[in-house]
Amino acid sequence: MTSDGLGDTPSTSLGHAIREDGPYVLRSLLDDLPLSADGSQDDIKINCVDYLASELLHFVQIPPDPRDKSGQPVYILASRLRPAYSDPPGTPTSSRPGVQQILLLPRVGKACILCNWTVTFYSLPELSPVFGTTQVKNCNWIGGLDLNESATSDGGAEASSGVTIMLSLNRRIRVVRIGEDARVLRTIDFSGSTLTVRRDTIACVADSKSYSLVDVDRQLKIPLMSISSVEENPPDDLGRPQSIATDVSGITRSSSSAGNRPTPAVGHGRSTSLGGSILGSIRRHEQRGNEGEDRDFHSPSPPAPSSSPKPSEGQSTSPPSLDKPLPAAPSPTTTPVQTTQPRPRPGAVFLKPHITSPTPDEFLIVTGTSPLEPGIGMFVNLDGDPTRPTLEFDRYPKDVIVDGPSGDMSSSTSALQEEEEGYVLASTAKDFGNGLHHGLEIQTFTAGSEPNPQKFWLEAPDTADSGVYGIRSLAGSEETVFEEVVQRLCQRKFTPFSPPPDPSTVSSLKTSDSRTALSIERLSKEKELFEQNFDSQDEESLPEGWEATRNTEGEDFARQLAKAEARLAVWAGNRIWWAIRNPLLIQLDTTLAAACPKWYENPREIDREPILTLLQSIRGRDARTELEFMTLGYIRQKAGVLLLISLLQSPEDKPFSNSETKALEEVLVDSGLDPRVILSLVPGVRNEIIDKRRGIWIYGGVRETIEPYLRGEEFTKTANGPISALGSPAMHFLRNFLGSWRKKKGFGSVADEQEVFRTVDAALLLVLLEIDQHSPKGLGKGGTVRSELYEVVDKGVDCFDRAVDLLESYRRLFVLSRLYQSRKMSGDVLATWKRIIEGEQDDGQELRDGEQRVREYLTKISSQSLVHEYGVWLATRNPKLGVQVFAEDKGRAPKFEPTRVVEILREEAPDAVKYYLEHLVFGKGNTAYVNDLIAYYLDVVVTDLETSPESSNMVRATYEAYRALQAPKPTYHHFLRDNAPDDNEVWHSRLRLLQLLGSNHDYDAGAIRDRISTLPSDLLVPETIILAGRARQHEDALRLLIHNLGDYDTAVSYCLRVGSGTSASTSADAPDPQEQRRLFHVVLRELLALEDASDRIEQTGALLERFGSWFEIDEVLGLIPDDWSVDIIAGFLVGALKRLVGERHDSMFASALSGAQNLRVNYDYVVKVEEQGPTIEAPN
Repeated sequence: MTSDGLGDTPSTSLGHAIREDGPYVLRSLLDDLPLSADGSQDDIKINCVDYLASELLHFVQIPPDPRDKSGQPVYILASRLRPAYSDPPGTPTSSRPGVQQILLLPRVGKACILCNWTVTFYSLPELSPVFGTTQVKNCNWIGGLDLNESATSDGGAEASSGVTIMLSLNRRIRVVRIGEDARVLRTIDFSGSTLTVRRDTIACVADSKSYSLVDVDRQLKIPLMSISSVEENPPDDLGRPQSIATDVSGITRSSSSAGNRPTPAVGHGRSTSLGGSILGSIRRHEQRGNEGEDRDFHSPSPPAPSSSPKPSEGQSTSPPSLDKPLPAAPSPTTTPVQTTQPRPRPGAVFLKPHITSPTPDEFLIVTGTSPLEPGIGMFVNLDGDPTRPTLEFDRYPKDVIVDGPSGDMSSSTSALQEEEEGYVLASTAKDFGNGLHHGLEIQTFTAGSEPNPQKFWLEAPDTADSGVYGIRSLAGSEETVFEEVVQRLCQRKFTPFSPPPDPSTVSSLKTSDSRTALSIERLSKEKELFEQNFDSQDEESLPEGWEATRNTEGEDFARQLAKAEARLAVWAGNRIWWAIRNPLLIQLDTTLAAACPKWYENPREIDREPILTLLQSIRGRDARTELEFMTLGYIRQKAGVLLLISLLQSPEDKPFSNSETKALEEVLVDSGLDPRVILSLVPGVRNEIIDKRRGIWIYGGVRETIEPYLRGEEFTKTANGPISALGSPAMHFLRNFLGSWRKKKGFGSVADEQEVFRTVDAALLLVLLEIDQHSPKGLGKGGTVRSELYEVVDKGVDCFDRAVDLLESYRRLFVLSRLYQSRKMSGDVLATWKRIIEGEQDDGQELRDGEQRVREYLTKISSQSLVHEYGVWLATRNPKLGVQVFAEDKGRAPKFEPTRVVEILREEAPDAVKYYLEHLVFGKGNTAYVNDLIAYYLDVVVTDLETSPESSNMVRATYEAYRALQAPKPTYHHFLRDNAPDDNEVWHSRLRLLQLLGSNHDYDAGAIRDRISTLPSDLLVPETIILAGRARQHEDALRLLIHNLGDYDTAVSYCLRVGSGTSASTSADAPDPQEQRRLFHVVLRELLALEDASDRIEQTGALLERFGSWFEIDEVLGLIPDDWSVDIIAGFLVGALKRLVGERHDSMFASALSGAQNLRVNYDYVVKVEEQGPTIEAPN
């Protein structure tokens, strides 16, 4: 089937792949009919369904075997019937048309057959003659059933009342009721009628030239237009009501020898023969012209006595009333106008009339100019007025029928039809590139209102020489099943890695070497046993034959949805078909098939444009039925598969655009197709599919699309290729598609959820790793792809083991650690970071400050064993950082006791012991470990000085450099701290040692002194000074400060603190002033003993000037050399004199204060005495 505009080649040129994308399809009803009884004649043709030439073929339907769900009914020839007819003498045999019509009346169990212009009557279903041998001669047409009555009656109670038909005689129309007998109800004076279609009392009648509307009850006629629009003499009374009543009083009585007697009402009486009730009246009132029309109801045998039926009330007792308003005549402006210019013709043109009734209020009539010219279909109502835009037929049709919505009994309904739409089917011919083809032209009722009406062309395959197509709407119908729909929609098991072999492969295996066949069979059984044992661990054992049972259930379910009602018969040659509404699934599937006829052989030739157009047409469409829901899902799945194949195989000159890739992603996600099916088509990713014994169940039509491609040469060449062979569009499609599917986790609608998401996670991780290989290295530099990669592993994956293998194979250790973190596998996280820090290749290079991250992570875990293990490892690599792990107070793991930490570090990370002791002593103030820390520092310093001459020279150099500094200068301790190299651990250890020695901590000074004594005395001078001061050997300490260090400020501080060391620490007890004075005198003597005269003068003068209060003038003068200038000690002398004057003034002021105080006391005494007054003491 093709629609207009799709090409000039008819559908038959497609052979078996005929396109069925139109609204109707043909399905075989009968093939190779035995048109000739003995097979000797080959020029016999079918005139109408169920009849031919001069014989009637009676077929009986044999229902299919109920056990065969896909079985079709079988029709067997029950009889060959030659209907009786009356033939005037001398009539040539070649002019006989044979069987012209069959009118089935199932409500009354009768059949009327028109053969050679003679009507005979038979019973149903056996087709035995009834009503004796009665015949109606000179009949042009039979029918006129009330379509309204046929559509509404149920054939029950109304069956006994009979069925009214109309017989078109040469000069009149007989209205006859067929029941237990045949009775003439009325006669209509209408000559030459050849076709009648009736709705209630209004009939549309055609003669050889024009159409008319006839009111059967009132016997009124409104002439309509001519059949041929070039008619030379059109009727003058067009649209003008006319009375066509005739005298029918004679019809109600018969000249039977039995005499006159009353009869029951029409439809309930019974006559012994047609001669009594009909034939007699016909003979009296009709005088046949030419061929004896007075004997049109004819019986060859003498008539039997019968009763004359009494006319029914209101029918023949009085003529029809002309007072009743008539339908309005058609307006001239509404008459269809012929669009083409008429051509002069040599003679009259006779066209076959066509009348149908699409709805209870409309008739469709066809006019034209020539059998080879276009025809015009006009819709008129029961008043004769046009109701719709006209239809155009490419050629004047041979036959026309209408197939209305499913509510209309004349429609060929289908449960698969998505819309209630009426169609007009016309048998015609059409010119194609390879010649003239006969077939059916199909268009909707509303096609005339469209700017470019869509028409469909339908013809059966392999019928190019069958001639004109006949078409008819039958009285009966048959339920049929679209097996194509069943096979496409039923669920089938899909195996990604071992699709069912081709039949040729199977046959080759059967004919191969027996040893090979046995090996293959053994491997197959072993694989099946392995799968059964493996799957039994995760799912229930499957019963025997479970797959066949599921297949059967799926077919039964789909078959319930694939049913259709057929009542349109089409015939050509010796074949008869049903014309059935084409399911939406077949229409859309045919469009897909046309876009890629050989997708599995040459996938590069897939035309994706019509596929995308089709998807756009159904985008956002809501399904109204279960079948439509499945149809749309199936089409989306198949279209998505075809587009994916095109994407994977697209040539470089026809790449997919971003919009096309986005459309592909959306349709595959929305279709719900198992993503494992999609991945089975992608080399490099398909190995990630997880499939168990139950398999993957998909639509059969989708499987039929995929499996040929998987077996095709194009796929097998690349099936085992690496994922790196995929192009960038395919990679990013997979990234987005799998990412969208991953969001469906937890949805109850996903079948085989565990296997599906294990596959999705593994495939997505593989794709992201492959894409991210080309991203910049380092944390935060990978863009959106790396962010998605992190998101996948951070949220957890269902394919954990496979994910570990993939990350290991791509050497993405940092991402692997994040995967372990998602599972809270702290030990594996730390082990992975350890591998990176120790130098194992990590292609992403995302771990920055790895040791610091390890330290921070250890504070967040609760496992003490992991803290121990990786704290020691970190302390071994970075002692300062490692110690922080054990020193952390806010960690979640149970805290280690300091003694235990010290033991652990001394045993496993000795270099970190010092830092932990520093934390205890300096950070926590734990003095219990001061001796340990001092001993550790001392060992570091002494060992370095003993083993490294460079270090000894450096220490001596610092002394010389400090002594060389000009005043004012810092203390030696500050000088040493400010000049300490940042990376010299020995130097920093010495500073810490000095800090501890100068503090108030209680430590073993004797042991330290012994340890220092092993070195030359000029190396650890500050340490010796501190120890001397701690031993109250103040003179030695001050001598070393002044002569060895030249740290004069520290010497003064020493005097003030009375030997509290060289550090900034101060003693808790107040020093003794006398001891301070003594120490200042020691300093003065040591300064006067300096070798350098300038230093001796400068430092002595400075000391006396600043701290002269601690000295007496006479003592100083006694110590100062006589040759010194007075200027040197001028400051001291001035200060001393000032102190003396001040002391004198102070004493005078104190004496004055004392005199005033004495005077005050005396005054107070006198006042007190006066207050007391005199007292007399009695003598003893």
